[in-house]
Amino acid sequence: MMRLEISSLSVDLGIRRVLQGIDLSLEPGRLTALIGPNGAGKTTLLRAMAGLVRPSAGEVALNGIAVARMGASERARSIAYLPQGGGVAWPLPVASVVALGRLPHGEEPDRLPAHGREAVAAALLSVGLRGFETRPATALSGGERARMLLARAFATQAPVLLADEPVAALDPRHQLIVLDGLKAHARAGATVVAILHDLNLAARFADRIVLLDQGKHEASGPPKAVLTEARLASSFGIRASVATEEGRLLVVPHSPLPDA
Repeated sequence: MMRLEISSLSVDLGIRRVLQGIDLSLEPGRLTALIGPNGAGKTTLLRAMAGLVRPSAGEVALNGIAVARMGASERARSIAYLPQGGGVAWPLPVASVVALGRLPHGEEPDRLPAHGREAVAAALLSVGLRGFETRPATALSGGERARMLLARAFATQAPVLLADEPVAALDPRHQLIVLDGLKAHARAGATVVAILHDLNLAARFADRIVLLDQGKHEASGPPKAVLTEARLASSFGIRASVATEEGRLLVVPHSPLPDA
């Protein structure tokens, strides 16, 4: 199990400071939802965690080792990163695309050992794509393609999984399948962080929510502690009610607040 530690992290993109002084400790066994308004820095933070963005200050460390100093192979085995809006340009079979997740372990996708084949099969099952193994990737719908790419990340079996809007292109049924899969991946001992825009899905599935606003760490904790009416007003600029129904937290947006 690996703990991801973010210490005094700041990131500049060009002349603009996108993240400022972020401190977070992300534990294995938990699904963390990263939320915030558009432009809050969520994707930049996820990319910094994956070692794809160089910090201007501070660092991201995995079990005490700075991610920026890891070799590419070690980082790929340790951290699986799923960007938003990924695509596939070649008509490879779905199983072959998912098998690419085994490359960091030195396994050839067309000659997987038994445990590699098991990892691919489990990944396909977890996203609801069992039976799609031989279908060309280019023949999939947008939602099916998104699930295939998540399965590729699952197949890596990395102890850290970072997913940028993994349910954005999915219908409600497959949103639930994917989030159940992410939750199960966390329960198996991984550190899982997912950017989510649907606050009710975040409330339902996340063990912890991290709220970013204007590049700063505004709040973090259990959903009930973060998703308050006052924070929804100050960070998202909306009037909303927050209630508990049948044991679940429910966020109901009512109207946008006028611009200050």
